[in-house]
Amino acid sequence: MLPALSVGEYSLVYNMFSFTFAAMFASFIFFVLARPQIASQYRSALIMSALVVAVAGYHYFRIFESWSGAYMLIDGMYQPTGQPFNDAYRYVDWLLTVPLLVAELIAVIALPRKQAGAFTLRLAGAAVLMVILGYPGEIATDNGTRALWGFLSTLPFVYIVYVLFTQLGSAIERQPEGARILVRNIRL
Repeated sequence: MLPALSVGEYSLVYNMFSFTFAAMFASFIFFVLARPQIASQYRSALIMSALVVAVAGYHYFRIFESWSGAYMLIDGMYQPTGQPFNDAYRYVDWLLTVPLLVAELIAVIALPRKQAGAFTLRLAGAAVLMVILGYPGEIATDNGTRALWGFLSTLPFVYIVYVLFTQLGSAIERQPEGARILVRNIRL
């Protein structure tokens, strides 16, 4: 059940959603317009960035609409309308954007195609699994179920971190100095 909100509380959330949507939209335009100015080996990463912010922008717009519909101003307070606030769009968003972000990371590092494909498949698959396993915990009503699914969704996350610190690290050692510095900074 949604709580009643003051005008300030409602407006803060409303304006943050609006700001987020605007930032995603502006980022999409920037990535599309910047593409010709980027070295060819990084253009696929820029396309992935544009896709990430387009997908995220769409989902945040949907969350924004849901927020707007879930409340109505009555006697100086925002009261729930009875229309559910659907924040599950976040999981749909993450299901698409997190694997893209992993693929973008691999593309920016510029590993050889065969290595890049194998790392991308493994890490993107783990990212999808992490998001899928997290959703049942999000919608669960009891803490035991939430903890179980939270633990299960943490396993693919730990795998991703492990690969980034060990296997990707050894692959990176064979790369130019700039790529090694990039991976070091990503780890931080």
